[in-house]
Amino acid sequence: MLVGYARCSTDQQDLTAQRDALTALGVKPNRIYVDHGLTGTNRARPGLREALAACRSGDTLVVTKLDRLARSLTDARNIVEELTEAGVKLNIGGSLHDPTDPVGRLLFNVLGMIAEFESDLIRMRTREGMKVAKAKGRLRGKQPKLKPAQEAHLVELWRAGKHTSAELAELFSVARSTVYRAVQRAGEPARSPARTRG
Repeated sequence: MLVGYARCSTDQQDLTAQRDALTALGVKPNRIYVDHGLTGTNRARPGLREALAACRSGDTLVVTKLDRLARSLTDARNIVEELTEAGVKLNIGGSLHDPTDPVGRLLFNVLGMIAEFESDLIRMRTREGMKVAKAKGRLRGKQPKLKPAQEAHLVELWRAGKHTSAELAELFSVARSTVYRAVQRAGEPARSPARTRG
């Protein structure tokens, strides 16, 4: 029995090409398990768990490329060990991987290293892109909940002592913690002011 597994890293990517390739390799559509929007460096993938659980001794797990299965050599080796122990074979793009064959093992390790290298490159490019965006002022991090004028108004009302922190939070549509932070920044004591009666 053939069990297929397909994965793409982002929700924008399409799995059609992988599904078609797996079907062409003999996997029935209802035996294809997928992960959409999950990276190969994340081992906790529901589709992968289901695919591995569906494999029985004598079955073959089929992937179009090794990097669809794992983006780290360690993960790839661990998955193959699990499959081997369960008596399940691995088919990578139509080539059956034999863990007992030295040449097969070498090719598998090379493919695993390439997948890991590509993953490292993606991470590096992402970090560099964020650095450039930050330098150009496009990446500002978490934006404050209140504009400076709103925060000044909130502090003014707090000082007047006519509103509780809960009322101020509701008035400005923020959490009470935002009220307390604004008050602390203004150098006011972080306590709920007594409401003036009269």
